[in-house]
Amino acid sequence: MRRHKLTTTSIIMLGFLLGALLGTACLMLPWSIKDGQEIGILDAFFVAVSSVCVTGLSTVNIGQTFSLFGQMVLLFLIQFGGLGIVTFTTLVLCLFRRRITLSERLLIQSAYNLDTLSGLVKLTMKVLKVTLILEGIGAIGYAFVFVPEYGIRGIWYSIFHAVSAFCNAGIDLLGGNSFCAYADNVMLNLTTIFLIIVSGLGFPVYWEIGRLVSGRLNRRPTQDTRKGNLQLKLVLAGTVFLILAGMVLTLLFEYDNPDTLGKMGWSGKIMSALFQSVTLRTAGFATIPQECFRPDSCMVYLGLMFIGGSPAGTAGGVKTVTVILLFASMFANIKGHKDVTILRRKIADETIRRCVAIVTFSFAALFILTAALLAVQGSDFLETLYEMTSAIATVGLSRGLTGALKPAGKLLVCLTMYLGRIGPITLALAFNHQKPTRDISYAESKVVIG
Repeated sequence: MRRHKLTTTSIIMLGFLLGALLGTACLMLPWSIKDGQEIGILDAFFVAVSSVCVTGLSTVNIGQTFSLFGQMVLLFLIQFGGLGIVTFTTLVLCLFRRRITLSERLLIQSAYNLDTLSGLVKLTMKVLKVTLILEGIGAIGYAFVFVPEYGIRGIWYSIFHAVSAFCNAGIDLLGGNSFCAYADNVMLNLTTIFLIIVSGLGFPVYWEIGRLVSGRLNRRPTQDTRKGNLQLKLVLAGTVFLILAGMVLTLLFEYDNPDTLGKMGWSGKIMSALFQSVTLRTAGFATIPQECFRPDSCMVYLGLMFIGGSPAGTAGGVKTVTVILLFASMFANIKGHKDVTILRRKIADETIRRCVAIVTFSFAALFILTAALLAVQGSDFLETLYEMTSAIATVGLSRGLTGALKPAGKLLVCLTMYLGRIGPITLALAFNHQKPTRDISYAESKVVIG
């Protein structure tokens, strides 16, 4: 009988699904639930999927429902979902001192989209070290807020929320209102903003910044170390632009809204607008209830959520670089240019096609699944679209619909979160690792478009 070898795409898809199922089983254990609380299997599955897909939507109150053991299960699922099946597999192999085989190295190479097999295990361990360092810094920042308020329990709160923020999960233990009670707490706001931004930049950006710093410390830095590569420039430019645009538009649309920024002073308005713009990059924490924002603001937020963070990080969405390349392709076509160029660098046609595929897949899935949820839920259009955009971009923000979901609605949102976590990744890998086909050239034909 012929054996079928699992591809990288299949391993990633099955890995997240298995993680969600195991998480559901653990959350259903009696010692995962606090005394006097209960949870159905569908709600446990929903929370597990939301955690492993680092989304943050929840049909139950996390802090009130789950015991310390249950919260530890959620923390593991969040960390697993943020770093991914490949990183965790490498960690386990290294802990048990197992030799990394060629097939496993190829898996790592595919997951990180690298061009070489050299230093892959070292790179993976570097990812883990950087993650733990940044989460540790975040935990210290949160400790200044939670330890004075909660005592020894505040240490656990600090660790949990640092991991949740860095992995862009947005799951909190504070009673279901996220960080709304801390809207004016500067330390909590700055710590959360820091963790969301650095995790959304992507690990390749860290390595490039480290390379540039190392080059400048040398007495004779080469030309290659004086300037960053194109990936770094696109990520930083896209991140800064989207954060500032989201903040300015929030200030503009919500300045006099008494339910959001209207009653705040200037410093409070700026901090809350900045937090809202940053958390829309798939983080899911909130200092202002999302249902309080006006529809014009929500339209902006839908776009920011759909774009998300940057490649090879813990954030979701179609990614900043993807959207930048699509706009570059659009302008190149408008100007009649043969090639797509950015900063005097030509972008490969294959990369542009991959960008189109990722955005098309994500938008089509969002359209179909939103229509399906409207059909089974009968909910308000804006609330439904906000919920599903949040789910497919693994954001975790909601305008109050999550708690009112019907069983069929919960399953649809679970499917959306799952597709949002693995969809663009697996689609890109599928395009990158197709079996070679015969070089056949067909007759050209013109069709009318536009």
